[in-house]
Amino acid sequence: MPKMTFIERDGSRREVEAPLGLSVLEIAHKHDVDIEGACEGSLACSTCHVIVDGEWFGKLAGPTEDEEDMLDLAFDLQETSRLGCQLIMTEELDGLVVRLPAGTRNAS
Repeated sequence: MPKMTFIERDGSRREVEAPLGLSVLEIAHKHDVDIEGACEGSLACSTCHVIVDGEWFGKLAGPTEDEEDMLDLAFDLQETSRLGCQLIMTEELDGLVVRLPAGTRNAS
């Protein structure tokens, strides 16, 4: 099974199993990683904001305009920021590394 790593707010790394077809948000919830996802993945908030490791960012499909609009509302926005609900685990993403931002802002 593919794996991915979450870098938590305190800097600790947590490698977890990442079933194919699940979003990063769903994987986080499955493993009790502290990502809110207030809109439950409906692309209506920015509380599942993650910062993708630079090595992995170029391997992702680009964000949609709707995702970019929601990212504009995210706290601690970075160049490699994405919404976890929009990142779907594939074989090619086995090993993906994402960092949780310093905080979240629910501006939905």
